[in-house]
Amino acid sequence: MTTPHQQSPRPSAGSARERLREAHRREQKTAVTRRRTTVAVAVVAALAVVAGTAVAIATAPGSDPAAGAAVVTPAHASGGDGTVVVYGRADAPHTLQVYEDFRCPVCKAFETSAGRAVQQLADDGTYRIEYHLAAFLDRNLGGSGSGSRTALAAAGAALDQGGPAAFKKFHDVLYAEQPAESTDGFGDVNRILDLAGQVPGLRTAAFTKAVTEGTYRPWAAAVDAAFSASGAHGTPTVLLDGKALNVIGDGGPVTGDRFTALVRQATGG
Repeated sequence: MTTPHQQSPRPSAGSARERLREAHRREQKTAVTRRRTTVAVAVVAALAVVAGTAVAIATAPGSDPAAGAAVVTPAHASGGDGTVVVYGRADAPHTLQVYEDFRCPVCKAFETSAGRAVQQLADDGTYRIEYHLAAFLDRNLGGSGSGSRTALAAAGAALDQGGPAAFKKFHDVLYAEQPAESTDGFGDVNRILDLAGQVPGLRTAAFTKAVTEGTYRPWAAAVDAAFSASGAHGTPTVLLDGKALNVIGDGGPVTGDRFTALVRQATGG
């Protein structure tokens, strides 16, 4: 029996790796289920239009009510529908597509292990990063079930205010301070604002207003819907010029050195 002055045994490296693998499998399954639901709802809507009937289509379980509201797209958003965030030089010869959810623990493991290398390769012009963000884990993890969407909307406010550089810094803070799976600390707007204070110059009156009023929640819902339609099977998914990079192996996420080697090998650099 553990006494108050003793620490419980630390989990073995093997059990930690197995938890990451299980989390990754769970997130892949949830993403596939979410995508099928999205497609099914779209098909029903299309049939209703073809039939010329007026029907009420139920919202998918756990979907964001903001999905039906008018979308305010942040300044500096990219992509044909404004649902992509691009970090890096516009003239970079390659594109790294990163699919993530701010509540994804495997994404945090990847960002912790290789995040600096990912950014460095963008900063030195090897590639530009396209972030495709999701909120499907709000339906899969514990807590209030709104943290991914709240964090994503706040990231939109950061993008609007400070461009990709501010977004990237806030992105990194969110992963560094990610709450446990069983809780939903990101669902607390005050917690999000506290974390924004770690990014110099971000927590302005305009940013605070956008976060507290949910200005970019409809945009976050649109970004999440774009993820669902993308074909990504889970998070994190990382593609270089459209080809998958294996960033999560049996031993856990790749190191920064290994990630750099994968990129150099793929680009011939």
